Order: sequence, then structure tokens, then C-alpha cells
Amino acid sequence: MLNFMARRLFVAVLVAFTVSIIAFSLLRLSGDLATMIAGEDASAEDIEVIRSQYGLDRPYYMQYLDWLGNGLQGDLGESMFYPEEVTALIKDRLPNTLTLAGFGLIFAMGLAIPMGVVAALRPDTWVDRVALTIAVLGQALPGFWFALILMFVFGLFLRLLPISGSDSLAHFILPAISLGYYSTPAVMRLTRTGMLEVLNSDYIRTAYAKGLSTFIVLFKHALRNAIIPVVALSAVQFGNMLSGAIITESVFQIQGIGQLTLESITRNDFPVVQAVLLLVACIYICLMLIGDLLNAWLDPRLRVH
Repeated sequence: MLNFMARRLFVAVLVAFTVSIIAFSLLRLSGDLATMIAGEDASAEDIEVIRSQYGLDRPYYMQYLDWLGNGLQGDLGESMFYPEEVTALIKDRLPNTLTLAGFGLIFAMGLAIPMGVVAALRPDTWVDRVALTIAVLGQALPGFWFALILMFVFGLFLRLLPISGSDSLAHFILPAISLGYYSTPAVMRLTRTGMLEVLNSDYIRTAYAKGLSTFIVLFKHALRNAIIPVVALSAVQFGNMLSGAIITESVFQIQGIGQLTLESITRNDFPVVQAVLLLVACIYICLMLIGDLLNAWLDPRLRVH
């Protein structure tokens, strides 16, 4: 297990290093940052002053090494719009995004896994078709449109839940449903496929032959093995929710890193943009690592790969 963890950790660090290069390079490939910061009407002298002020006149590799070295020490620079350091901005906004993504994942898993199990127990029946229809609607509906429907029904018409802000946990219910419903189809289909494969296995028939109850066979033997690929997928889906929170946070006016990214892009606040890109990518990589380790713990056969 230790060798498996060491190999996965090495790969994760290598990927994080690669992502840092991409995050740093993407903004510079989009055009002259000094010109974008100064504005279209700025003079050549003003552009040169800004280029020198932000160190944009130095070679790219020196800019990257300085940025990476400072980032490893927790210094991601200063925002060009907000009178704060980038680290402080992210620290202030990140909890809201993590809360939103966490609730979204809980909703997706709580809806998709039971539907996948029920669909596998009644394959090719109306129960199976209803479960698949409910799940597929999650990807068929545009995220912003589904969010507006939730706001109208539960916020304006029924007046049960708040529709904007992040002052309490109640403010995250509708955004979490909107964000998590999109991930439901993938989790549901994978759970259904895994359960169908496991339920046709010899050890499941043996468990029934021993007289074990249906509950024990399904949840102690079948679901434990069928859920292994879902664990890895849940890590991927949580990362997708972090990156996909931009639309949801904009609709529900949640002050998270998604909203911060959108604001920073429109204001050419490139230190914030590249820092958020790196942060989300690193979180995504960590989630994949955790998913791999959990899979290896649940299924020892994976440790030999």
C-alpha cells in the first residue's frame, strides 16, 4: 500500500507542476498583459511603465520561477482591482465554493446511488426507465435555466428558501441542487452498471444460497463492490463542481471563487485568474489522489498496478 501511495503521490506532484506551467502560460498566450492592464487608450510609455512595474519585461521562465517560488510560500501576488492580496481574496471566497460543491456532491450521491441500485434490481422495467429519465434530465437541462426554475418555484412562488446570498446554510440548498443535479446521470449510470455486473456474480448467488437476507447481500456484498468505481467518479465530479460553480454562483449571487474568477476575467485581474486556475487544478488533483487511495483500500487488487 505504501508503494502504491508513493507512486500516486509522485504522479500527482508531477501533474500539479505541469498544470502550474499551463496556468501561468495561458494568460500570456492570450495577448500582451501590459496592454490589457493599461487599456486600449494607453500610451506606449504607460504600457512600458506597467510592463516594468509587474516584471513583464523579464524572460518568461524568470517570471514563472518567481511566481512559483512565491506561490509555494503562500504569496500569490496582489490583486489589480481589489486592495487585497490574492491569497486573502481566495481564503475569503473559497469556503463558500467548497460548501456549495460539498452539498452538491451530497445531493448527487444521495439521489443517484439509490436510483442506480433500484434500476439495477428492476432492469428493463418501468422503474428502470423512470430512474434513467430522471437522471438524464440533469444533463439535458441547461444549468442556468434549471437554477432559474428552482429560484422561481421554491424561492418566489412557495417562498420556502432564499434565492441569493450565502449568509446561512439554507442559502446553499437551491444552488447545491442546481449544481449537483448535473452530476446525477453519470453517477447513476455507473452505479446501475456496477450493480448489474455484481448481481450476476457467483459469490452473490452463493450468498443467497447460504440464506443471507436480501438487505445484507445487496448492501454488504453487492453495493460495496459496485461502489468502487463510483468513489473515483465522485472525486472527479467534486472537481467538476468546483470548476462549474461559476454559473451557479453568478445566478445565486454567492461570493465564491467562481464569482471571483468571473469578475477577475472581466477586469483583467490576471494574478487572481492564474491563482484560481492553479488552486482549482491542485484541488482536483488531490481529489483524484484521494479517490485512487480509497479505491485501493476498498479493492486490494488495484494496489499491484
